Amino acid sequence: MYAKVSTAIIRGVDSVLVSVETDISQGLPCIEMVGLLASEVKESKNRVRAALHNSGFTIPIKRITINISPASIHKYGAGFDLPIAISMLSAMEMISKEQLEGVAMIGELSLEGKVLPVNGVLSMALSMKEQGAKVFIVPVENEREARLVPDLCVVPVASLNDVITFLQDGEVVTNPWEDDLDARKSMVPDFRDINGQKLVRRACEVAVSGMHNFLMIGPPGAGKSMIAKAIPSILPPMNKEEQIEVSKIYSVAGLLRQESGLIRNRPFRSPHHTISSAGLVGGGAVPHPGEISLAHRGVLFLDELPEFHRATLEVLRQPMEEGHVNIARNSGNYTFPSDFILVAAMNPCNCGYYPDMSRCRCNPSSVQRYMGKISQPLLDRIDIAVQVSEVPFADLDLKSDNESSEEIRKRVLYVQEVQRERFKDTSLVFNSQMGVEELERYCALDKKDMKFMEQMYQKMKLTARTYHKVLKVARTIADMDGSLKIEKKHLMEALMYRSVDRGYWEAMQ
Repeated sequence: MYAKVSTAIIRGVDSVLVSVETDISQGLPCIEMVGLLASEVKESKNRVRAALHNSGFTIPIKRITINISPASIHKYGAGFDLPIAISMLSAMEMISKEQLEGVAMIGELSLEGKVLPVNGVLSMALSMKEQGAKVFIVPVENEREARLVPDLCVVPVASLNDVITFLQDGEVVTNPWEDDLDARKSMVPDFRDINGQKLVRRACEVAVSGMHNFLMIGPPGAGKSMIAKAIPSILPPMNKEEQIEVSKIYSVAGLLRQESGLIRNRPFRSPHHTISSAGLVGGGAVPHPGEISLAHRGVLFLDELPEFHRATLEVLRQPMEEGHVNIARNSGNYTFPSDFILVAAMNPCNCGYYPDMSRCRCNPSSVQRYMGKISQPLLDRIDIAVQVSEVPFADLDLKSDNESSEEIRKRVLYVQEVQRERFKDTSLVFNSQMGVEELERYCALDKKDMKFMEQMYQKMKLTARTYHKVLKVARTIADMDGSLKIEKKHLMEALMYRSVDRGYWEAMQ
């Protein structure tokens, strides 16, 4: 007696369809499981045996062989419990093969037969639909994310008996569900509430318009964290494709069930400085998304940047350049998306008041050690750096007529539309993504401006990477100015955004 049930397994943020095959034959009574299985998958035979017994079913005293194929893929997680139980019942001829036609399922089983939630259901549902599955049976807790996939019949179940009832009778109790948009309005600070800091506000707009990485340096209490938290309010809304892309990552991480359906707001992630390298970029025995992937299509905010472990910061370099991170394990290679804006904030020294020597209590060597925690290669990957000064008392007037985030966002949308039109025949979207070929085409300078940049290149001791960063930022500023050509004033502003961090680090040499 043979039976097969379709299910899926997560690989990175995508899923791979697998089959659970069961064969019941004469021989020494046992349950044998094969297919390159992790320990928690091998343990499922004990959970399934107890769940079947407590649901009123008797397992035949025969040799039961369960194969999860393809055997070349490492299987992990407890989501195979439900497919294994149903394949055993089908092999016992309690469920016909016709009833399993076009049906896929996922779920963990408790010993009493309850179906428990698993991670990555949204990604699995998308793969099921692509492979032609008509029905997807999921735990009740995973119903919302599975229903995000259109034209796929999602059947939520609470117990093993619910699954059997549906397969035999085609009936299951479902609760009507509606996507509550109002429940998802996030409490993001508005730039209207940020007084003073005109230079920083301008730099934020430039950074978001071209999706450039951004660093703020200044004393404590100057508003760096509040400004960073307000940046998502001027980011453009995500389109449907981006919403599904981000929601898949959160589903794999087990965070989507905490949301009210599809994630529509751009992510803002702010990990603590004690985070490990694996927590930041992803990893583990079974690789999982890190903070940089959870910030995909949004903002990764690193507050108190020098307080992070240097080795942890260094792993950011490749994802910042390529927009994804590759993790190699014995079980295979995993790729996680990581296309985000890095927003970082830091004090210039341990006490936070350098170079104000009337207040700074740090000696030169301690300041040097503090600033030296940030490597030059990492700094080279930051496009814009600004100094955040303390807010004067006169600027603390709460009645200040500040520009709102909505007004800034309209300009950002216009500039990003200009970039989309520019790169419409390429894979690029934003100025920050330009390579050497695009720089030569869209950032060409006349002889006078080229001579000026040559002088600044030598004076500021720029590298090839930082020179290209200046050109990219200048291109964004020109787009904001409605100029087809990069002019000297655009170059000077872009250079100003590089001079701040250079000034701090060179002062320590």
